[in-house]
Amino acid sequence: MTVGDPHRVVEAVWRIESARVIAGLARMVRDVGLAEELAQDALVLALEQWPKSGVPDNPGAWLMLTAKHRAIDLIRRRTRYEQKLEEVGRDMEIRQESAEAELDDALDDHIGDDVLRLLFTACHPVLSTEGRLALTLRLLGGLTTEEIARAFLVPEPTVGQRIFRAKRTLAEKRVRIELPAPAELGERLASVLEVVYLIFNEGYSATAGDDWMRPSLCEEALRLGRILTALMPREAEAHGLLALMEIQASRIRARTGPDGEPVLLPDQDRGLWDRLLIRRGLEALERAEALGTLGPYGLQAAIAACHARARSTDDTDWERMAALYRVLAHLAPSPVVELNRAVAVSRADGPAWGLEIVDGLMAERALRGYPQLPAVRGDLLVRLGRLDEAREEFERAAALTRNERERTLFLNRAAAVHG
Repeated sequence: MTVGDPHRVVEAVWRIESARVIAGLARMVRDVGLAEELAQDALVLALEQWPKSGVPDNPGAWLMLTAKHRAIDLIRRRTRYEQKLEEVGRDMEIRQESAEAELDDALDDHIGDDVLRLLFTACHPVLSTEGRLALTLRLLGGLTTEEIARAFLVPEPTVGQRIFRAKRTLAEKRVRIELPAPAELGERLASVLEVVYLIFNEGYSATAGDDWMRPSLCEEALRLGRILTALMPREAEAHGLLALMEIQASRIRARTGPDGEPVLLPDQDRGLWDRLLIRRGLEALERAEALGTLGPYGLQAAIAACHARARSTDDTDWERMAALYRVLAHLAPSPVVELNRAVAVSRADGPAWGLEIVDGLMAERALRGYPQLPAVRGDLLVRLGRLDEAREEFERAAALTRNERERTLFLNRAAAVHG
């Protein structure tokens, strides 16, 4: 393989291959932390050797083979090496004696992919949400601790601690690096999908900091979503989530202006929307629909598709969108879903109907401190001509947000309202 800068090639290969290498090692050594250390050792050797010897034809296989050799060396250095050999020998005897049981287990392994095992392990419910996010980005995304910290605007030591605690918890709880049984798949898959979508959302609408978006996180979530649907092609909600992310990601270029300022959906240049991502999203939505009744992610994708298919805000099928939100609110009720439904209803039936829904949410504890609530209310009040009240709502939204770009947007909207 010919390259211009071997170090950059090593970094690129690591980002692509690290999940597969760590996943394969984790299955062998049955320890996520140790598997990552062995893979990192192989990466260090690649950084040392490839600039001198050239990049191998199959760099992923080179990393895997090197990491396996490091695992053997590690065992040999252990003082209890002989004991380990005896344990391995006894384990092999047990396996031979229970060959039929092993075969049954293999047949029950309904997916059987190392990367998928690693994804389910990194997103295990015994871990905190923060731990699942950090560990997934580290193991499946190949991101460094510094990159994760920068993406989520937290100190690097904090991310390091989250990853360390997550690995320790998996070890202490003796979480096996395996796929859940079919009976447990639904609940465990929900955790995986939640983590992937949380990663995407933090990239799509950053909760804090100076940037409106962090596209690199969206890209990582999309990559994980595509891996998941390829490995679990019969899971409708996996396709639904991928459809939702593809369609939302299609708007990224149109969501910011020349100076990085936010551009809201009604004001976006739809010519900047990525038609390839929209097509991929609609195809994923079709696959989800073909597999059965849409779940929460599939319904949100169907809502996003209403925007993707429309030539303008006025051309959007708001009636269908309001109906989809009603189904979503029944299936997965939440104040945020109701707030979004209010927007669709206001477009379909008029701002007064939307405001009635929003006013019913004002006492919701879950929405205290949620800047979108006063922002939506301010928009509806503008459309109703109640400008003084609208200005106050936009100012309240500005005071609540932790994102600087969003704060400026709300203050500008407040200044633009003339009573």
